[in-house]
Amino acid sequence: MANGPALSTAKRGEIYIGSEITHCISLLDVVYANQFEGENIDPTVADETEKNFYRGAPPEWLNFHISEQAEAYGTGTPFIGRDGYDTLVKQIQKQRKIPRISVVNLFHQPGCGGTTLAMKVLWDLRKTFRSAVLTDSTSDITEVAEEVVHLFTAGSRGHQNTVLLLVNDEQILEDLQESIMMKIAEQKIVIHMPVVILLSCVRKDEVLQGDQVFLQDVLSETEEKKFSEKKEELYRRFGDKCKQFHGFNIMQTNFSQAYIHEACSVFKNIKKANIPKNTQLAAFLSLLNAYVPGSYLLESQCLDFFNHDDFIHGDFSLEDTMEPFSHLIITFQPDGSEKRVCMAHPMIAQCCTKLMAEAGVTRSDTARNLLTCLCRGDIPPFLVGFVKDMLTKRRPKPKDMKTEENPISSEEMKEEPERFSRLILDIQKMEGKKQCASVLKTATKKFYQDPFFPQALARFYYIELKYYNLAEMWAKRAKQRDPLNSFIADTLGQVHKNHLKNIECNATPREILQLATKAVEAFKDEERLAENELGTDMKRDGKAKVSHFFNTRGMFGYLQVCNLVYYLLVSHNETWRDVLTKNVSLGSFLEALGDNKLFRFYNLINSLRDEVDRKCAFFDKYLTYSKLSTKKDDPSYISEDTSECYRNYVGDSPLKHFKQKGADLIQKLKQNQVDTSAAVLSCLDGEWTESDHKEITTWWEELFLHKDSVTALANFILAILPSKCRQREEREFKLPLIPKDSPELHMLALLLCWPTNSEDKCVIDLGKLILGMKRAYEHAYKIHFRSRFLRPLFFIGKGQDLDRIVHSKVLEKIFLDSNQETIQDWSNNWSNEKIFQEPEVQARLLRVTGEVRNCRVYANVGGTSIELDANLRNSLWKHRQVFFYLGFTIRGPVAFAIQTKPAEKVMSSSEPEQIQPDLSASADTTGGKKHAKIKLEK
Repeated sequence: MANGPALSTAKRGEIYIGSEITHCISLLDVVYANQFEGENIDPTVADETEKNFYRGAPPEWLNFHISEQAEAYGTGTPFIGRDGYDTLVKQIQKQRKIPRISVVNLFHQPGCGGTTLAMKVLWDLRKTFRSAVLTDSTSDITEVAEEVVHLFTAGSRGHQNTVLLLVNDEQILEDLQESIMMKIAEQKIVIHMPVVILLSCVRKDEVLQGDQVFLQDVLSETEEKKFSEKKEELYRRFGDKCKQFHGFNIMQTNFSQAYIHEACSVFKNIKKANIPKNTQLAAFLSLLNAYVPGSYLLESQCLDFFNHDDFIHGDFSLEDTMEPFSHLIITFQPDGSEKRVCMAHPMIAQCCTKLMAEAGVTRSDTARNLLTCLCRGDIPPFLVGFVKDMLTKRRPKPKDMKTEENPISSEEMKEEPERFSRLILDIQKMEGKKQCASVLKTATKKFYQDPFFPQALARFYYIELKYYNLAEMWAKRAKQRDPLNSFIADTLGQVHKNHLKNIECNATPREILQLATKAVEAFKDEERLAENELGTDMKRDGKAKVSHFFNTRGMFGYLQVCNLVYYLLVSHNETWRDVLTKNVSLGSFLEALGDNKLFRFYNLINSLRDEVDRKCAFFDKYLTYSKLSTKKDDPSYISEDTSECYRNYVGDSPLKHFKQKGADLIQKLKQNQVDTSAAVLSCLDGEWTESDHKEITTWWEELFLHKDSVTALANFILAILPSKCRQREEREFKLPLIPKDSPELHMLALLLCWPTNSEDKCVIDLGKLILGMKRAYEHAYKIHFRSRFLRPLFFIGKGQDLDRIVHSKVLEKIFLDSNQETIQDWSNNWSNEKIFQEPEVQARLLRVTGEVRNCRVYANVGGTSIELDANLRNSLWKHRQVFFYLGFTIRGPVAFAIQTKPAEKVMSSSEPEQIQPDLSASADTTGGKKHAKIKLEK
């Protein structure tokens, strides 16, 4: 870079950017289009960089440059790209054709060259894209997005070019995409190409199937040939030093266990007694690298561990002191930062750890010694992170190990995790449970402010050892360390819930209720904390902000406890069924029993039914209006346990208890679990018969006529939406709407008022109504649905009056019936929008015209432009006239399947063309039957 750093442009040119990038970008490691060009590389530096890499150090950009030069001069073979290289490059080039943010996935088992392959791709494409690596995924995502956009526009907007960004943390991808899009919209940048292509490089232990690139610890014949050729070249250049190129040799021998055992044979002579410090340090590095790939220690930490004056005077080096283990350990210095030390390869680290355990130096001994000897004074944050990962991070379970035991859902639980970290599981398997507890206790005391170690210890005590008193003590200790974190508070509730679940069969009602009281109080406190977690000021849990998700574990745990209490007490005496459902007073029951000591639990028993009713209503809305993510549904046990608890406490109450007409109707609705708007909507997609629907509709109509309730009227209208329920006398109702009304009422108003024809004038200000619905949503549900995907509930179809309102389940049924042999996983049904490619689905829906501009979508209705949400934000990059289908979530109207209008019909953006929707299917499809008419009062 003799003339300064240069970036590639979209037209395959280069532009010099001076200090514009170097001074403004700190979170991205940019590889410039002219990296190292015109520079004289010190041969000693080049030689050391090469040896370090082949020994096992992470690659540097200089490694690729050296290899490129050697190939150009005919002095070396090409840098080895594993078989996934060509596929990866093709996938990236393909994404460049579409103006959006896209993600290309590279999965790899540890030590298989995944990061090297990703960096090689970035290097080779540096003159096509603006290549960069995200160096710190824990940074503020907004700052990362700002730097990405700055890199995209660097050198003036006329020289924009797509950024190819390597990201090692898949958890941040969605938030990063959203933040980049917001920055583009804020700066009003006109986009003609993708802003960024994210190359997601993620370690996976389990072998994955599918189209994505996945590197495994096995070479193909082609790869074996390439490695053999490279081996000959390295021996010509470095001679016998190649015997210590363990990083390269492990791959060249096709990950041979024989080679690894031979390389680590020095550990076979370890003695348990009087272990020298160099052996201890080798054990620490092995344990860390075996269980936390990518971990390291600083060279200064290693030298401090020996505490020799000789180091200060330069008489000894770390390499000398670590003999006879030096050939297994590498020291490297990334980007001028402090020198780092690690084992040469994760497989070597695993083998060394195993050999030491066989010699009597157990994993638990090494872990305790590491905590005692290395974690002293001011512990560097990176080491705290490595230790936390090693002792508390839970891997996803292999698919064949799935069990029914699940934590309550949240986005962080995309895959069911194992109960404990890999190290704790290995210690448990090979050394016993008490050693696990000992290691976790040592960490808890060493990191005396961190809540996650006592949390893990409490979990181990109640899950594995069934020591509930100790589990309670450590769960409380964890809570004291972070009193505002609801996820930490959850552990205390789980301790009491599991104690109650495993209570002795001869436990008395008093013992049952004592334990239930503790569990209920813990879960209610957790619920209170969750409500106060607003998402921006929460502490981080590792690399993820726990407040990104609303914690529902407290409410769900409460319902699980209620179920346990119900069955345990009813097994003692059937009358408890009536007491818990408040059909029999506790006083009269205890008087008949002759046991008044249980009066101390009066408040608890008296509150259960109403609390169950409230929490079940919450989960009705939670599961009906939203789902875990665009691609994943909530586990079925949540709705099953919730429904079971509702039936036990609320639904099975006898109707004779309710004397008044309105109360009688409400209880009928409760018995059928259709007493809320969400429940009515939920029942529409269930296995309800025509007579069931008719009965529910009748009850809601009677309740409206009896109480003149707006909510009852809204639920009556929602109930009659299925066509088979619309056979009734014509009647006109008025649906009043005020700003503070629920999102459900706003949604119903929008459905009823949306014009059948895009040229029709609106009877109400739709933009104002949409804004009111969003405000109502924010007030009612935003805190609970934060990170979740909002389900589309209804769509605007072809037809008149209520016939044009199409329930989403109708479309799903059409699509499933047409694709029974091809649909494998229906959980991502709305994220890929394939459903809208089905001709029969298209025939049911009204096509709405609109426009995309400044990363927003607008509907053209009655000559007015109305802003909408988009189901796929990635479809909003390009300014254009569009078609789409209109769906409604509980937050408001959403544009689905956005498509560009045919080119010959596109007009200027100042005069958007009004394309008439196809109304051929708008005739009355109910055979002339009369419908209820609904008027909306402004």
